[in-house]
Amino acid sequence: MDPNNSFDDVGSVKYASAISDGVTGRLRRAAAFAAVGLLTIAAPSLGLASAVPFAAIALAAAFVVSDGPIFELFARPTDREAGQLYGLAGFAFAAAALTILATAPRSSMPEAVLVTTVVAISAGQVGGELCRLRSETELVRVGGFVAVGAAAAMLAQGLVALQLGTPIDLARFGFLGVTASLVAAIIRQLLYERDDPVVVITTGLLLWGAATLVSSLDPVYLLSALVLTGALGYVSYALGTASIAGALTGVLLGLVTIVYGGFGWFAVLITFYGTGALASKFRYEEKYERGVAEDNDGARGTGNVLGNSTIALVAVLGFAAAEGMTIASVVFVVAFSGSLATALGDTLSSEIGGLFDTPRLITTLERVEPGTDGAITWQGEAAGVTGCVAIGLVSAVALPVTNGPLTAAAIAIGGVAGITVDSILGATVEGDRLGNQGVNFLATVGGAAGAITAAIVLGLA
Repeated sequence: MDPNNSFDDVGSVKYASAISDGVTGRLRRAAAFAAVGLLTIAAPSLGLASAVPFAAIALAAAFVVSDGPIFELFARPTDREAGQLYGLAGFAFAAAALTILATAPRSSMPEAVLVTTVVAISAGQVGGELCRLRSETELVRVGGFVAVGAAAAMLAQGLVALQLGTPIDLARFGFLGVTASLVAAIIRQLLYERDDPVVVITTGLLLWGAATLVSSLDPVYLLSALVLTGALGYVSYALGTASIAGALTGVLLGLVTIVYGGFGWFAVLITFYGTGALASKFRYEEKYERGVAEDNDGARGTGNVLGNSTIALVAVLGFAAAEGMTIASVVFVVAFSGSLATALGDTLSSEIGGLFDTPRLITTLERVEPGTDGAITWQGEAAGVTGCVAIGLVSAVALPVTNGPLTAAAIAIGGVAGITVDSILGATVEGDRLGNQGVNFLATVGGAAGAITAAIVLGLA
């Protein structure tokens, strides 16, 4: 280069970095990370020693490699600015930690969980970059991440099974692969690309819990669950009722609900999602003008979905863990539906009540402006109670209960208690001390507790 050229060395480096981090550069980098991730497949044969390559790669990336072809292959833009492969170091350190957890003496984490996690994340990134070659649409890239990650994870689990001499269970492999890919995709939507350690460790720990509760699955049953939840997730995004992260979270929750509970449990869950989504879109422009509409054109994000559905998820997992325990099963059933009755009741009371004037603060009954936290109208309360009753009725038909009318009553009572808790918290602590999602979560806790209490009083548990 001509030293007198105004395009100096710094500019050359920046230009080279921009070119190397183009679409093909990102694809090469993703493939290189995937190659590193494949090292986990040796864990069943090598045991604890399989963590050594990851530790060596992490140390070299963090302290040794600062230029050259290896650096250019693995470097992200932030790595080039820092002059070190911190992205690769974080990924390798996280993989090493999971490998030690899976292969250490007396460890209960299956090697399949380790391999599924690391392969799903690293291969999924390849899938996302391959889709980027054809489309810049975020939904397409995320779909490629989940599809390729799940498929690669299934293959990797098969290789693990061959090493361990365990049966090939394609349905179980598929469920764990899809679950790992969905969890990782959701976390990646919420964080940054450089947060690989958080993604790997969190996904691995959550998948470990999921793997302990599922033994084998019917392939047709799983395929039906995947098709149904995937289709509904796409529809919710296409209609603008959920963001990509929110749709992914809904798909994951739906899949887990069907696998650990059944399609009846999913019917209750989708009653909340479907009715709530329609209520959010109902007369949206009018609510927007009044300042009481949901943000993002009513599209629900991950935080909103989890705030309303975490207790339901815990309940369905508890039901699966307590299989055969009659009393415990009843408790988890009513907790599941009581929390969703609260979520739907709160959504309807807010979306319908926000269309009417003269709301009153629940704690003092003084008149306040529409949209004030903790404000209620009789129309909104009526809509909320209707939602609670609807969840109770659907639950009485769809869930494994012995006394439908009493169970429906217990669930509706719990839902009403939950929406009351929501309003009280909104009037007292929501804002600086507690956000809307936190209030929603605590309200669903109140709804589940109220439904359990009512079930005990009514002699159901």
